[in-house]
Amino acid sequence: MQMNLNDLTVIDNEKIALDDLFFSEENKAALLQIIKEHQYIEELKKYNLKVDNKILLHGSSGCGKTTTAKAIANTLNKKIIIVNLSTVIDARIGETSKNLKAIFDKAIRERAVLFLDEFDQIGKSRDSDDKDVGEMRRLVNTIIQLLDYFPSDSLVICATNHYEIIDSALLRRFQLRLKYEMPSESHLDIYYDKILSEFPKQFQNIEKRYAISYAEALDYIHTAMKKQIIDSIENSNIS
Repeated sequence: MQMNLNDLTVIDNEKIALDDLFFSEENKAALLQIIKEHQYIEELKKYNLKVDNKILLHGSSGCGKTTTAKAIANTLNKKIIIVNLSTVIDARIGETSKNLKAIFDKAIRERAVLFLDEFDQIGKSRDSDDKDVGEMRRLVNTIIQLLDYFPSDSLVICATNHYEIIDSALLRRFQLRLKYEMPSESHLDIYYDKILSEFPKQFQNIEKRYAISYAEALDYIHTAMKKQIIDSIENSNIS
């Protein structure tokens, strides 16, 4: 049956600035272009120019796809509706299509940024062997229609760790496709310095780890920081 929208969507009010993003300059430049298009949407309409409003973020997990979506919404002063598509899937494809349409309708009504995480859950190639081809074709066709009729004053951002299995017809709908890769040591150094600068100097001497994602680095620093602070409090109580 069609699920309650409140069970499928999350409204996130976290304020993230574009300057807080850590990724390639090429990605940042491409995003800035789309953001500026939406900021000047009325002026561009005078020249019959449509803004790009469909973005696909793909690549390594924990490298900033969700954070990017939040930063875009914050910069445009729009609400962001976050949907993990694994929660939308229903045993009956028809019900999944209804759920998706309800989510898109909500985003359109509110002129919100719609962020669809785990896009591969519903966007798998229609040549895939792991599900009934006929059912997958109907679902992918539904998504294509929803994307084709998504109005320009709203923005849909999809994220996947499995770009290679997304249906080719769906991929063509996205005007911008950005790849997220694991950060280099130099990028992680910058990220570590930013995180550590928020804490007192006596707690900043933490050994850095590499070959991990930004999300893993943040979790590691926070865990190490909590241990240091607790140890400091306990040692102070002893003395």
